[in-house]
Amino acid sequence: MTLRPLDLDPAQCFINGIWQDSSGGETLALTDPSTGAALCQIARASAEDVDQAVRAGADALRGPWGRATAAERGRVLYRMGQLVLENSDHLAELEARDVGKPLKQARADVTALARYMEFYAGAADKLHGSTIPYLDGYTVYALREPHGVTGHIVPWNYPMQIIGRSVGAALATGNAAVLKPAEEACLTALAFAELARRAGLPAGALNVVPGLGSEAGAALTAHPGVNHISFTGSVGVGRLVQQSAGQNLVPVTLELGGKSPQIVFDDANVDAALPFLVNAGIQNAGQTCSASSRILVQRGVYDQVLARMAARYAQLRVGPAVDDLDVGPLISERQKAVVEGFLAQGSDLEVAARASLAQNLPTGGAYVQPTLFADVPQAHPLARDEVFGPVQVVMAFEDEAEALALANGTGYGLVASVWTSDGARQMRMAKALRAGQVFINNYGAGGGVELPFGGTGLSGHGREKGFEALYGFSTLKTVAALHG
Repeated sequence: MTLRPLDLDPAQCFINGIWQDSSGGETLALTDPSTGAALCQIARASAEDVDQAVRAGADALRGPWGRATAAERGRVLYRMGQLVLENSDHLAELEARDVGKPLKQARADVTALARYMEFYAGAADKLHGSTIPYLDGYTVYALREPHGVTGHIVPWNYPMQIIGRSVGAALATGNAAVLKPAEEACLTALAFAELARRAGLPAGALNVVPGLGSEAGAALTAHPGVNHISFTGSVGVGRLVQQSAGQNLVPVTLELGGKSPQIVFDDANVDAALPFLVNAGIQNAGQTCSASSRILVQRGVYDQVLARMAARYAQLRVGPAVDDLDVGPLISERQKAVVEGFLAQGSDLEVAARASLAQNLPTGGAYVQPTLFADVPQAHPLARDEVFGPVQVVMAFEDEAEALALANGTGYGLVASVWTSDGARQMRMAKALRAGQVFINNYGAGGGVELPFGGTGLSGHGREKGFEALYGFSTLKTVAALHG
């Protein structure tokens, strides 16, 4: 079937405020992950299209968008957020069908996108510079200014949320954005561009160029007119993005993978922890950079936690996105093959539980059984590498020192969680864990639009979300005036 986001032709690019075919007229097929059937065609943007988009952004900065006050930028972003809410049902359906996630998760993503726009609308005129005490006869101050044209490469797992946190912050600080959504899922990115147009965002301030990462994405990261790159995706592609942008000495924000632990001590409230232990691992079929794929449990409560997690797995319901169950399909057959490869590597491990697939599933859907492994050694690939699927491992530890060694024992450092009633231990663990975010007696803090997000090591560098993102999407200029 053909889906038309907000009555638009999805097989077009959005450049300089106009919907247009790609320069070569080529398209790509989108597939419904729940059924394997054709969904629609999208534009296959070329390097020429990317060049047009970057030039449109530069023109916007010389025109009305560049002259807009911070308060005026905030008003436009707020209207964009309101239009997102007004079209929430349609956006949720697009996201669910495009990504394969259950409708309730897609609805939460719509709410998050609107909240990002509200947050950055309110923050736009609150990004202040500073004055610096200096020598007698000088007045010195520092200004926050936009980078210029920013490139945004957004993955397929959370298009709306990641557009909100990166594009929203970039526009709030006065940049012009060129957005390259993933070729696997880009319908809500296109719909968002149309909402931005209807909200009064000036032409060229936001441009969307769908297409292949190796073509449109590569052209964007290498373009000499791009002044900052934001990328969310795999470690391997992140390296390529940074190398490409480095040729132009362009700053890059990288939000990459994770192997995030939840650490459960003997004194933890297991009843409170249990929903987080499971849900943080299987949400969006485990296709989440911050998914909690490792559960580290102290010996005293290990058997109890494992048994209760296994019972929860037995209750999980897996099916098509529109059925709105607990777990949907993976994004594609290719991703399914990756996850099944990891599961095959776990053939020598104890399987504590597997969720059952619903009966009569569409034969073309990319479904896998959510799987819980027990007693997994630290050196095993399932305990070390990012699976990006609904697979969790449970590992035992004796004391605080061993818990830290296990938690910090991968190259990733995105998110961690500590479950304990000991306040001193909470603080020790929070300081010692190598992660960009640490949650104590919770996981994810409900999404936390206001909370800076990013990682260390293989999880990338730079921060998005919250007020901190505004610093990343701006540059500092120091002015020193000698007046005697």
